[in-house]
Amino acid sequence: MRGFSIYLNQQPKEDQEAYIKKMTTHGFTSIFTSLHIPEDDPSLYVEALKNLGHIARMQEVELIADISPSSLSHLGFSFENAEGLLDWGITGLRADYGIDIKTIANLSHKMTIALNASTLTEEMLQQLVDVGLNTQQTEAWHNFYPRPETGIDDADLVNQNQLFKKYGLTTMAFVAGDRQKRGPLEMGLPTLEKHRGASPFTAAMELWRNLGVDKVSIGDPDLSEKNIYAFEALDDGIVTLSSQWVKQEDDETVRSLVQQVHRQRLDRARDVVRSETSRHYAQKGALIIEPNVCKDRPLGTITIDNKHYGRYQGELQITKRTLPKSAAVNTVGHISEEDLPLLNLTAPGEQFQLKFYQTKG
Repeated sequence: MRGFSIYLNQQPKEDQEAYIKKMTTHGFTSIFTSLHIPEDDPSLYVEALKNLGHIARMQEVELIADISPSSLSHLGFSFENAEGLLDWGITGLRADYGIDIKTIANLSHKMTIALNASTLTEEMLQQLVDVGLNTQQTEAWHNFYPRPETGIDDADLVNQNQLFKKYGLTTMAFVAGDRQKRGPLEMGLPTLEKHRGASPFTAAMELWRNLGVDKVSIGDPDLSEKNIYAFEALDDGIVTLSSQWVKQEDDETVRSLVQQVHRQRLDRARDVVRSETSRHYAQKGALIIEPNVCKDRPLGTITIDNKHYGRYQGELQITKRTLPKSAAVNTVGHISEEDLPLLNLTAPGEQFQLKFYQTKG
């Protein structure tokens, strides 16, 4: 499951609505918003929040709000009667302000509760369970960290997630966006420090596949079309790899071979990602692939075996480590640096597709 973030009154209403509709159309099913409502004029936020809740309802997605008790009071609620926000389209609250555990437990039977996964201890969690926490409607949400060097380490993330799995809780973490960044620092809003500046899709894949995270949300308020496409393609079982041609490929047959949807072999190789579909494609078309651009193959090099490799002719590979040049192997392109981690995150038997955005000079 994946989500995105909306920050009220920080962009024109029309732009916000268009972004929400675009994201939900492309398979994002959760909205996160953080509310810090000033005392002087809370009415502007009331209207904006009700409008956001209405849109979330129309798009049939969840809306989780991070809100302090004081901001909640400006809306006319407290955590004792916060379920009234369901009528506004808010489906859940982030509970992270020293709220009484009994209040949290009671509220978990009425709406989704997101606990602070980054600071919650097993003792605190057990206390919540003991007073009746509904774990089916409770999730563990990690923080995002606006300041560089303050994000958490993946080992700590895994340890916390193992605790939450023990209690049957869904886990969530943030990745940074890759377009407009949230101010005032505008340095990205990831959970893991190593994901600051990383591709949102690549970071999300690592969270899902290696680090025990169930849900991923984009912390910043915007996401590029390239990454939106990559997330949506994954819904169809395809891992998208951003790529560059080593030179403009004019042979349409070779272009078709390279750009088709590939499937990684079940017997995953140590040194390369092997396409089990490309060689059959070449044989079916009776392709003769002449030697061309045979050179050293650094990490992420996209290659096709030429006629000198006999029955392997037409096999597409992507190097997972630096390999020497071979007269039987043509270099056709390179995986973009930001997507290199995906080479070890793509599962045996999984489909992948190369998306070319430019030619590497």
